[in-house]
Amino acid sequence: MSFRHIYEWAVHHKGGEDEVRARLPRVATVHELQALGDDRYLSQITRCIFKAGFVWRVIDNKWPGFEEAFKGFVPLYWQQVPPEVLEELARDERIVRNMQKIKTVPENARMIVDAAREHGSFGAFLANWPADDQAGLMLWFKKHGARLGGASAQYFLRQVGWDGYILSSDVVTALRREERLDASPTSQKALQQAQAAFNEWHQQTGLPYSHLSRILAMSVG
Repeated sequence: MSFRHIYEWAVHHKGGEDEVRARLPRVATVHELQALGDDRYLSQITRCIFKAGFVWRVIDNKWPGFEEAFKGFVPLYWQQVPPEVLEELARDERIVRNMQKIKTVPENARMIVDAAREHGSFGAFLANWPADDQAGLMLWFKKHGARLGGASAQYFLRQVGWDGYILSSDVVTALRREERLDASPTSQKALQQAQAAFNEWHQQTGLPYSHLSRILAMSVG
């Protein structure tokens, strides 16, 4: 079935095409992804990890303190940071003092540094990964990163403008309604099923994957 009926449901729920368009996320250009510094990628990854299972507003309000406490999130520093620095952060009131999440910073810094050494920068690595294989990118994050096996990686990609889908509760509901998803949303099978659906809709419409994902969510309500 054409994606058109999904778009029409979204327009109906949101009160018009202008309202739908106003809610579509911005997609970064290849140049913008490549130009963003590796420190900004580590910052956004960490931000999404700390938001997971927490009140997002609290993390957003405290983020200037995070930037200060983590000294600008320079990956080359954090990949080999001494353990005592992490212990100090666990007592630092400028941040949310969750030691398990604090420990992800060195691991994800190493992931970024390794990718940058191979591709020139982490932004170049992301820019060169095709949007029609986000499922593969999710598996890469799960293998090489820390706490990046699920939604945090998807939200991170959306924040930096990489063109991809998010398996939010509304998107999952819509995919099930369209009989495109019958697996657990966190499973590899679900990622492959979602990827196949989005690839088909992208070929039909020419729309960015992130726009398809947001329209799908809006079609639920």
